[in-house]
Amino acid sequence: MSAPYLPLAIGSSFKAFMFPNVKTTVNLYFVHMRQVDGDWEYPMHEHSQYEINYLLEGEQLMTVNGTPYMQKAGDLILIRPGEEHSSRSANGKPFMYFCLHFNIDDHLFLSLLARMKQVLFASGGQLTTQVVPVLHKLITIAGEDDDASIVTRMRLQSAAFELFGNLLEALSQEAVSLSADNYERFELANRIRSRLQTIAGRTFKSSAEHVDEVGDKHYGIDDIAEELGISVSHCNRVFRHVYGQSPRAYLSELVLDEAKLLLADPQLPVQTISSVLGYRDIAHFSRQFKRWTGVSPSDYRRQQTTTNS
Repeated sequence: MSAPYLPLAIGSSFKAFMFPNVKTTVNLYFVHMRQVDGDWEYPMHEHSQYEINYLLEGEQLMTVNGTPYMQKAGDLILIRPGEEHSSRSANGKPFMYFCLHFNIDDHLFLSLLARMKQVLFASGGQLTTQVVPVLHKLITIAGEDDDASIVTRMRLQSAAFELFGNLLEALSQEAVSLSADNYERFELANRIRSRLQTIAGRTFKSSAEHVDEVGDKHYGIDDIAEELGISVSHCNRVFRHVYGQSPRAYLSELVLDEAKLLLADPQLPVQTISSVLGYRDIAHFSRQFKRWTGVSPSDYRRQQTTTNS
C-alpha cells in the first residue's frame, strides 16, 4: 500500500513551510439590512458584541455614549461592546442601513479595535475604501432567499473573514498614521505571538508543565527574544502592552485550548491526552487543568457531554 505522501526526510526535492494553526472563532449576530421611514428610531441600548453599521442611503443620526454622529451614505460606524447607542433619521427622511454584530477571539484584532477610539469612518476614507466592497458582498449574500442553506451560511462566514482581514489591515494602517511607535509594538507583538504559536504547534514536544513555572526559556521565550534582537523583559513588556497578558500566559491558553479540543473526543483517555500535551503524569495534568478551569479534566468532559446531548 502506497503512502499518501513521502516524509520530508526521505524526499529529495521538497520545499516546505509551516504556518501556525488557525483557531480564530468568529460569531455573527443579527446580520440585516433595513430601510426605514423618516420617523423611525431605535432607542438607546447596548450589547456585548461589536457592531458595524454601514449607511447605504439617506442620513442617520447615531448617538454613541452621548455623542451624536451624523452618518451619510457610504459612512461606517463602529460600536464597541457596552457602548450605549441609539439611531434615528437625521433629516426626517427615509434611510437604509446594513448592520452586523460580531464577536472574534483574535487578540491582536481586539487590541487594535480597543485602541482605535474613532467611531465614524467617512465614505472614501482609508478604512471604508478597504472594507465597503466586502460589506456589499455580505449584503448580497445575506439578502439571498435561501438563508437556511448551509452553502449560503458558509459563504457568509467566508465573506465575514474577508471583511475582518480587510478591517484589520485598515486599522493597522490607521494606527501607523496615528502613532508609528504604537504600530511597531503591534507588529513586534504579532511576530512574538506567531513564534509562540509555532512552538505550541510542535505537538507540545516541550513539557507543558513549564508554562506556569518561572523557566519561560523551556518554551522558547529567551530564544524568541534573541531571534528578534530584543531583551526578554522587552519581549514580555511589548506582548503584555498589546495583548494584555504575558507570553507565558498566552502559551497557557494555547495548551488549554488543545486540552479542551482533545477532551471533546470521548474515545481519548485522559491519560493519553496528558501524554500528548507533554505532562509527566496524569495527576500533574489534572492539577493544571483544574487551576485553569476550576474543574478536573474528567468533570469538564462530563459537562461537555451533558451540554451537547
